[in-house]
Amino acid sequence: MQFIELVQLYQDKLNLLYDEEEVQSLFLMAIKDTLGYNRSDYLLNKQQIVPDTALLRLNNILNELVLGKPIQYILAYTEFYGLKFNVNPSVLIPRPETEELVEWILTTCRKTSDEDYSKLNISLLDIGTGSGCIAIVLKKHLPKAQVSAIDISTSALTTAKQNALLNEVPVVFIEDDILNSQIEAKMLNLDVIVSNPPYIMEEEKTAMHQNVLANEPHTALFVANDRPLIFYESIADFANKHLKPGGRLYFEINAALGKETVKMLHDKGFENIRLKLDMQGKERMISAQKSV
Repeated sequence: MQFIELVQLYQDKLNLLYDEEEVQSLFLMAIKDTLGYNRSDYLLNKQQIVPDTALLRLNNILNELVLGKPIQYILAYTEFYGLKFNVNPSVLIPRPETEELVEWILTTCRKTSDEDYSKLNISLLDIGTGSGCIAIVLKKHLPKAQVSAIDISTSALTTAKQNALLNEVPVVFIEDDILNSQIEAKMLNLDVIVSNPPYIMEEEKTAMHQNVLANEPHTALFVANDRPLIFYESIADFANKHLKPGGRLYFEINAALGKETVKMLHDKGFENIRLKLDMQGKERMISAQKSV
């Protein structure tokens, strides 16, 4: 079978689940994993015969994609902010908008530092770390920072610890429930708290892709319709206790609840609250400072 025939097979088998551009992207991810091919390599070789061992692997990937399994879970890894991360159904697959949140934090560090920002000796906490992607990238780019991360899930923390080893950075991982935190005394005088907590309301499930609903951990995704900001409220209270005066709080948020999140932070006494659009033009990120 030629590569061009195989990509058509992917299109035929997956057209009910994904649009044509998404299928093309999935196919390119599959051949990059299997053969190390990028898009240019594929275009140069699309009339060539797929090697037998690669064809077997690529057909197995296709069979799992047909079942709705995300390709990141099939391959058992993904890339985030230029780094490789192991992923599995115990952790969310990192999204591009979360990369934008990380970039915002690093950009702010650059602007506020009088010296090389990579030498900043600051303390950061990532709440609800999942795969560890936020904490690990921040530690990679801020090697002098003291970076900690918490999650309620033991299996998620196991994955996060593996990812810290994979990317060769030291991060302190702690098992804790931010809605009933037991680490109060350990987290004092933080410079930065960041979180991408559960924020999708149950009523929004019908608009989501089936492969997300069927495969990714619901405890990391969903909140009740009547308390959509429950995690944000708890984290804001925690931040009020443990951020230094002038310390910064960063959230990824539900794009439908930007104004409500701003009001909540204002009511809790935070200052310099800024709502930021993502690349899709959605209100997806927010930052605030603890009053001085």
